[in-house]
This record gives sequence, structure tokens and C-alpha cells, in this order.
Amino acid sequence: MSSEVRFITKNFGKYNPDSIDSYISIGGFSALKKAVKMDGEDIASVIAAAKVKGRGGAAYDMGRKWSQARAVKGEHKLVICNADEGETCTFKDRELIKNDPFNLIEGMIIGAYTVQARDGYIYMREEYRHLRPRLLSAIKQAEEKGFLGDNILGVKGFNFRLHLYSGAGAYVCGEGTALIRSIEGKAGRPRMKPPFIKVSGAFALPTCINNVESFSIVPHLLLDDSNVYTNCGNGESIGTKLVSVGGNVRKPGVYEVPFGTTVREIIFGLAEGIPGGRRLRLIQFGGASGKVSDERILDTPYTYDDLKAAGVDVGTGSLLVIDDRTSVIDFLRYTQAFFSHESCGQCTPCREGNLHMKLLLDKLAAGEAHPCDIEKMKKIANIMTLTSLCGLGEAAQNALLSAMKIFPEVFAVGGAH
Repeated sequence: MSSEVRFITKNFGKYNPDSIDSYISIGGFSALKKAVKMDGEDIASVIAAAKVKGRGGAAYDMGRKWSQARAVKGEHKLVICNADEGETCTFKDRELIKNDPFNLIEGMIIGAYTVQARDGYIYMREEYRHLRPRLLSAIKQAEEKGFLGDNILGVKGFNFRLHLYSGAGAYVCGEGTALIRSIEGKAGRPRMKPPFIKVSGAFALPTCINNVESFSIVPHLLLDDSNVYTNCGNGESIGTKLVSVGGNVRKPGVYEVPFGTTVREIIFGLAEGIPGGRRLRLIQFGGASGKVSDERILDTPYTYDDLKAAGVDVGTGSLLVIDDRTSVIDFLRYTQAFFSHESCGQCTPCREGNLHMKLLLDKLAAGEAHPCDIEKMKKIANIMTLTSLCGLGEAAQNALLSAMKIFPEVFAVGGAH
């Protein structure tokens, strides 16, 4: 069985997360000191060469994103850290904020230097309000030490300030444009693109958004002279990944694994398997908006390409394990109830589609469905995927559509539920 690695998490437990002096004592802000002696485009190139993909779910090339954001003209530009971690069973970013807040701040400062931003925002989910004092204290201490403010580290014109903003618990605000509207004091509802966020984001200013894990990689990567990161994984999946494992496992938690570790090694090795001798029913990858599979995927390497070929995605980096005490239909009903509650209601496909899908799943669970109801579910799911305004509506039926392929017997009217 593969063991965990320590790259993104190597600072965990090594310093007092409430003390900047403690962070500095283990080499904190060394990456920033190195970064300000580099050209911003060279920093983006380091990230691109390591093939770092954004860890918020979309897996967009992070080096390319920073290079594109840097190229946008504007006297006042922003960087935003998306800490609205709202996907079910996804809690890796929480551990980074809790255990290594100064590294996150350092990563954001490097990001600001790279894209030439003057202000930054950490948008943190309401449920993480207990971590607000830690982050606010970390920001204040960074200001007092001169890592935030004007002419940072003596670099003339490198002015950057960081602000903490808490959401109100809306799942949809994990979507970039909804998050931006929330920061602006508006209702957290997505908007059409273009204009794209890099050109016109928060307060109509050029904005670069990444999530907590993405920013947290950067300081470690700039100091990785031994190529520890790039020696992990292979192909398009280089480095390590934080994986949140939850559900019916003996040891739920966040594990940092090298890409290429099998799903079996993560669930039955690191998370110690399913308790009570129960059998695996299904695994959902990447949160509520993720696709599902069964035991056939266990020996698949955890990489972007291998998982995609197996019909699922890395997504936000979570594995929700469901044992045989829960039926497939009951699981889908739970997931559907989540999306019905979290839809902002702005666009018709998502608002009406989620409602009708809930009713159809209830009908199927009650044994009252007809063949035409199954076809109707497929039709509604496909319409939502193709026509919804944002990622919530587009991905809300991923679990259902993948379950229809993996568990066809469940959707045979009159069959097992």
C-alpha cells in the first residue's frame, strides 16, 4: 500500500499556526523572498512546468491562468482565494487554513506579485467561521512584519493588501461569478460570461481566482530544488493531491497522495476500509456534483486521465464511500435534495429541473415509476447539463447520469431499488 507524502502538508504540526515568528523559524516567507527577485512570467512558467492544475474542481492549467491574468492590462487588479469549499465530503482546504494559514497567505502574496494585483480577498465559507480569528490574526501579523502593505520586501511599487470575507452558507457562491457578486454585496447569483473574470471580475476589475490548495502549493513549489513534487505522478498528473475521504470508512480524513496511487490504496489502505464487514455500494468522486462508480474502479490510478477514462473526475479531490446499507436510489435522492435546496433559482433549467428530478426520484423509490419517467429523467438531466447558467445546474445530475450507466438494474421499472 502506498503511504502518504508530505509536500503541500509538510508544515503541518511543525509550527504554531497562530505565530508568524514560528512560521518564519521554519523558513516561512523564503519563497516570497525568492519570488520578488524573479519576473512574474517566470513564476507562472515554474507552475506551468510542474503541470499544476487548479484544485477547485475545474482543473484549469494554473500556470497558464496566472500568465493570462498577468497579461490583462489594468492599474488595479485583484486576486481572490476561493475558500468556499461547499462540496459535500470536501474538507481539505479547511485543514490547510487550520494548520498552515501563513503558507496560504504567502502563496496569495506571490500570486499578487505574479499577476500584479493590489488587493486580495479570501472568501471563506460561513461554516468555517471558527477559523476567522486565526486568519484575521495571520493577516494582521503579516502586515506588521511588512509582508503586506506598501513596497513589500523593499520592492518599489509592490503594494498588496489582503481582506477576509465570509459567505453566508450558499453553495452556489463557490462558483466564481457568484462568489464575486457576494463580495460586492450583491445576491450570490452567477452571471453570464463573457466578460471573463480575468478581464472584469470583482468590482469590474481584472481578477484572478484560485482555491486554497492551489495557492498553498506555490511557496513549496518555488523552493522545490530537489524536484520532490515533479518526481511524483506521471503524464499530465504530476505531483501530489490532497484527497478528502469520508462516508463509510474506518478512518475518514485528508490524505496527501502522489498521483498514480490507486483508489483502492486510498480507501482500503489510508482510510482503512469499510467497517463492520460491509460491502462497498458506490464511491462518489469530487463532491455532490461528482460522478459515481462501484468496486470496478478500485484498481484505477488516481490521475486526471485514468479517472476520466473510467467515467469519473478528480473534481475537488474527495471520495465519498457508501456501503450496502444505503441504496443507490436513496443516495441519489439525498444528493438531489441538496441541489434542490442550493439552487439559486435564477435560471429555469436548474430551478425547475432540480424540482422535477426530485419528484421523479421519489416516485421511483416508491415503486410508482413508469418507463416514460426514466426517459423523462434522462431528458431533464441532459437539458440541465446543456443549458444551465452555471456549474451548479450543469453538474447537478452528474451523479444520476453516471449511476444510470453503472447501475442500470436500479432504473429498470419494477426492478431492485
